Amino acid sequence: MVAGVGETGACAQREIRQQGGLSLEYASPEGRVTPFSVTNRSVLAIAVPMTLAYLTTPFIGLVGTGVVGQFGDAALLGGLAAGAVAFDVVFTSFNFLRAGTTALVAQAFGRGDASEEQAVFWRAVVIALIAGIVLALTAPLTSIAGQWFMQAEPRVNETLDAYVRIRMLGAPFALINYAILGYILGRGEGGFALFLQATLNGVNIIVSILLGLHFGWGVEGVAWAAVAGELAGMVIGLAVLLRRFGGEPRLARRRIFDAAAFKRLFVLNRDIMIRSLSLLIAFALFTRQGAQFGTVTLAANAVLMNFFIAAGFFLDGFAAAAEQLAGRAVGARYEPAFRKAVYLCSIWGFALAGSMTAALMIFGADLIVLISTAEDVRAAAIAFLPWAAFTALSGVLAFQMDGIFIGAAWSRDMRNMMVISLLVFIAALLVLPQTYGNAGLWAALHLLLIVRGVCLLAILKPRARATFQSGAAAH
Repeated sequence: MVAGVGETGACAQREIRQQGGLSLEYASPEGRVTPFSVTNRSVLAIAVPMTLAYLTTPFIGLVGTGVVGQFGDAALLGGLAAGAVAFDVVFTSFNFLRAGTTALVAQAFGRGDASEEQAVFWRAVVIALIAGIVLALTAPLTSIAGQWFMQAEPRVNETLDAYVRIRMLGAPFALINYAILGYILGRGEGGFALFLQATLNGVNIIVSILLGLHFGWGVEGVAWAAVAGELAGMVIGLAVLLRRFGGEPRLARRRIFDAAAFKRLFVLNRDIMIRSLSLLIAFALFTRQGAQFGTVTLAANAVLMNFFIAAGFFLDGFAAAAEQLAGRAVGARYEPAFRKAVYLCSIWGFALAGSMTAALMIFGADLIVLISTAEDVRAAAIAFLPWAAFTALSGVLAFQMDGIFIGAAWSRDMRNMMVISLLVFIAALLVLPQTYGNAGLWAALHLLLIVRGVCLLAILKPRARATFQSGAAAH
């Protein structure tokens, strides 16, 4: 390689890193291009099983809400919703373990580096185990912080405290499951991911009904069910992966604990964590504002948020396909596959979002009746059903862009656009609910989703051009 070309490649790589794209650090060091095809079949091979896997997750919320809803007490429903928010604020902050692992494993997979795939997984497990133990030990502090933030009535706070203290005991299991799922998704193994998620969530649902209703434990039973599900998923996932790794060359410990590799992982995870925290702050503010409208509105919004979460997990199947295929394309330095993945995953995502909105508009009222026995909660939830139903369409672009940016490891861009969207949401929150009540609150949520998607779309082309052109220059 002549000096001029080498300098150009080095400058190009430095420019990408300065702009927040870590992608080239994980691409083929020789700069070779590894072509592969992206078709509807390859997208669906990941998206369909992952959609089914993610769809089992909102059933946990629906079943848990349904179990507690049978007691006919709005305070219990509100406390469960508030406890779930406190839990999610903490655990979604650690979603980088899943997303970051997916991105780095997908890029290692794209360049054919099986040893690095395994090393990335074990680095994530180390972080998950340490963080999980800390979270379990500090559960009382999480509960106190949640009660302070929600500013709800005493009985809601009591329910929140019981839920959080129990649920946090499963923190190490939950975070290790993030690492397991990230590794599986990075390799595009949708079927395996479906099996693990169905097992985890199936155990959760069965134990929730058994403890919550049959034994009458209520919210405590729902919380213990979540711990049982996480434990079952972790045990099965680790057992399968340990058997797989046993058939591969032994990985040197120094490879796993390589300081430079951990630094790259932390930089990527830091940005994803800030993005996740910003998103959770928005959802927490949404729930808190709903609490200010009264316990009935809080409970009604909790029911409707389950629909939003269900739609989100439905769309996450194609976002997962975008993560794996975009990351693989960056690792392989093959731009045509990247462009095709963006196009196909987005088309499928929008089609699915429209179907979800239609389904919720048709069947949403019946689901609300099944979930809650409190007539005042039912009436409030049905009145605001359209606002929840259309979140699938307003949020689909954000889901797809998130998948692409995670897979390509453009973490700084994703972080910055999320912060901008949060600021827009907070501004809307200061104005719209004061004028339009709960409808204004839902309008602010729609605005958050739309701004987030549009901002990421606006910088997609220049970021892709810079990444792949820099890869060509380095070559």
